[in-house]
Amino acid sequence: MAEKSKRSGSRSSTKRAGGSSAASKPRSSAASKPRSSAASKPRSNGRMSALDAARAARQQLGALLGRPVEAVLGAERDGGDWVVKAQVLELARVPNTTDVLGEYEAVIDRSGDVVRYARVQRYHRGQVDGER
Repeated sequence: MAEKSKRSGSRSSTKRAGGSSAASKPRSSAASKPRSSAASKPRSNGRMSALDAARAARQQLGALLGRPVEAVLGAERDGGDWVVKAQVLELARVPNTTDVLGEYEAVIDRSGDVVRYARVQRYHRGQVDGER
């Protein structure tokens, strides 16, 4: 009897919230593929999209600063380069409304590399734009 309840217990652990088993649903190949850094490189026509520039800035700023990039605030083309603004968590505090955030501006060249970056401002997460 104990063996029977072990088998039935293992079957119920593979059930999903919708009632179907995990084995019956095929996984999407796009969801299982890891994202490569090639996604932030220019297209075959030599032009990088805003999405590609934002991804490159997010990845490279995080590595350069050693801090997590929370959000991309904007992207603007400047000639052949992209200027991307990003929000970076500089100091985590409790409560998180008092976290110190930095707004960074990064210039992404045509090959997808950060060629210049600078912090534009610092502020607390809970601040409203007019309070700065």
